[in-house]
Parts: sequence; structure tokens; C-alpha cells
Amino acid sequence: MSKTVAKPSQTSPFAPFEWMLSARYLRARRREGFISVIAGFSFLGIMLGVATLIIVMAVMNGFRKELLGKILGLNGHILVQPVERPLTDWQDVAERINQVQGIRLVVPVVDGTALASTSDASGVLVRGIRAADLSRLPSVSNTIKGSIEHFDEGQGIVIGRRLADQLSAHVGDSITLVAQRGASTPMGVMPRIKKYPISAVFEIGMSEYDAGLVFMPIAEAQAYFNRGTNVTGIEVFTIDPDHIDQFRKAVLEAAGRPVFLVDWRQRNTTFFGLLQVQRNVMFVILTMIVLVAALNIVSGLIMLVKDKGSDIAILRTMGASQGSIMRIFLITGASIGVVGTLVGFTVGLVVCRHIEAIRQFLSWLTGRQLFPPELYFLSELPAEIDIAETAAVVIMALTLAFLATLYPSWRAARLDPVEAFR
Repeated sequence: MSKTVAKPSQTSPFAPFEWMLSARYLRARRREGFISVIAGFSFLGIMLGVATLIIVMAVMNGFRKELLGKILGLNGHILVQPVERPLTDWQDVAERINQVQGIRLVVPVVDGTALASTSDASGVLVRGIRAADLSRLPSVSNTIKGSIEHFDEGQGIVIGRRLADQLSAHVGDSITLVAQRGASTPMGVMPRIKKYPISAVFEIGMSEYDAGLVFMPIAEAQAYFNRGTNVTGIEVFTIDPDHIDQFRKAVLEAAGRPVFLVDWRQRNTTFFGLLQVQRNVMFVILTMIVLVAALNIVSGLIMLVKDKGSDIAILRTMGASQGSIMRIFLITGASIGVVGTLVGFTVGLVVCRHIEAIRQFLSWLTGRQLFPPELYFLSELPAEIDIAETAAVVIMALTLAFLATLYPSWRAARLDPVEAFR
């Protein structure tokens, strides 16, 4: 009668004892203090790397979105400029372009530079515009303090808040505008100097405009800059600036005369290109933080495997498989990465949520302005979290943490019990 030999029972993957041993290896003991220090630095590295990546990407996204919204809220998506002859027929051209499907606003403008002065002086861009068009620019009309009801009738002007602060001027005060090219005299071309009352003050929230833009009635701007009956160009606003190419041909045909079209991407190509380059460089640099933290996991687990050689040998002689040993150290290393990533993700979201309050607190604490509007064009620090981008950061951190545990876990599983006992 033959005897059947009982096979050793196989433990299921990720059995409770594997989780228990992993948790014990994560807890610090006096003899393993240095290993725990490495694990702690690995956790902090991954947490800070993930949080910093999320915060920086959100700030860069918010910076781009705010700037794009403010720039496109004031300047047209397509600028129509005259070719061959001045744009004296601008009213007919504007009317024809306004009939194009997908065009929501057509604004003829007269642009020129001048020096605005009271007791102080500042260079400004003077833009001649109709009152009806000015009231249809939400970024201006929604922030106006004063009145533009009789803007077309008088010679009042509308200036930015920062410019008003620089000149110490208020609604009802007068400022002097000095243009380089004025009337022609026997002595040559003389500067044109004229005083204008301030009808209203606006605040877009972009310092470049709030400190350097003056709106003037279009007829007055034509007379002030010696333009006769023509305009500098026509600003065309579409319903979808992201797909501006589909409007270019229709606008060109509707103009009915030789014109040159410049869209918002061409006008701001250098600026937004630089933002994209900075964003990509910051992503690569900050990813290195997560990578260094993952390498710390590798070194910490290798030291733990060497320290636990006798424990591994005992487990193997008690029937633990190579897979069980590998999973124990896999759980140990992956726990650091997963917990660090989740904590970093939470910290990143919280900071993005309160980024402006944190900036103001740090400015108050250090006594320095950490986000000067004059340099960054915005009066507040923006943060816009992109779900896909944030998910990519989290997945990348988890992947690096998991890959970092594979080699040390494999070495632990391949450890010869006999050699470990010896």
C-alpha cells in the first residue's frame, strides 16, 4: 500500500502574515534606527516632490489661464490692419466682419503712445474706442469706477487704477497727455499737449494694463494723433479663440479690401512660448526630487534585506516561499511610496486651495512682497489644478516607488537560507 506524501500548504498572495511582517519592518527599533531614518527621508522626499509638482503645475496653469483671459478680454483675437491705403472705410469693414458667423464683437481702435502727467509722469498707450464697444468689454466695464455714459460726447478719458495711483489722480481730476507728434509749424513738428478730465477708472487686475492704458473717445483720438478719419486697426473677438484658424479666411474675405491679419497667438507667441518652456523645465527638475526619494527607498530596502538575512532564512525554513519573501519587502517599500504620494497629493491640493492666503501670510512674515505685480503682471497668485496633469503626477510617483522596490525585494527572495545561517 503506497503512502501519499502531503504537500506543504501554499499561502495565498499578500497573506495577513506578509502585511504583519512588513508593518513590523517599517517600525523603528534601536538597532535599525539608521534604516528608519532612510525610510523617513524617502517618505519626505516623495511627499515634498509630489506636493511641489502639483503646486507648481497648478500655479503655472493658473498663471497662463489668468494672463490669457485678461489679454484676450481686452485685445481682439484677430487684429485687422490696413494694407496699401489707410483704413478710412473702417465703419463698412467693421460692419461686414460683424456679419461673419462666430464673430461676437468688432472694435475699431486708434492706438498711439503719449506721456501722461500731473505732478508725476508715466508713459501710456492711448486707445481710441467707442463707448458702446468699451461697455462690451467685461474686463473693463465690470470694474469701472465712475461713468462712461457720456464718453463719446465729451473729451473725458478712462485710465487704469495703477496709473491713477502713480499720478495721484482721481475721477474728476485732470491729467495732461503729451504726444510726440503734434501740429506741423514753421519750426517743425511740435509735441501735442492737451489736458483731459478723468471720467472713470478701471482695474483689470493685470498691472501692464492698469498702469499703462488710457481709453479715449475714438473721434478725439483721431484728432489728437492727426489720423483724420482713419483708424489704426479693427479688433475682432470670436466665440472660440482656441480655434482661431477657422475664422481667418472668413474675416479676410468679409473685409472686402487689402488687409493684414494678426491673431492672438502671433501677437503673444514669445510670451506664451516662454511660459511653456518654463513649465516643462520645472516639471523635469521637480521630478528629480521624486526620483531621488525613490532611490532612497532602494538603498533603505537593500540595507533592510542585509539586516534581516537571518529572519529571511528562518521564514524560508518554516515554509515561506520566495514569492512571500518578495511580497513582504515589496509591501514595505511600496508603503513608503504610496503613503508619501497620498500625503503629498493632499498637501498639494490644500496649498493650491489657499495659495493666495499663504502668499499674503509669508509676505507679512518676511516683510517682503513675494509676488510683485509689476513683474508678474497679476495682482494675485493664481492656481488652476488640471485633473489629468495631477493624475499623471500621482501615477508617476507611484510607479517610481513601485519600481524602486523590485530589485531589493528580488534580492531578498533569492537569498540562500544556508548562506544566511552561516
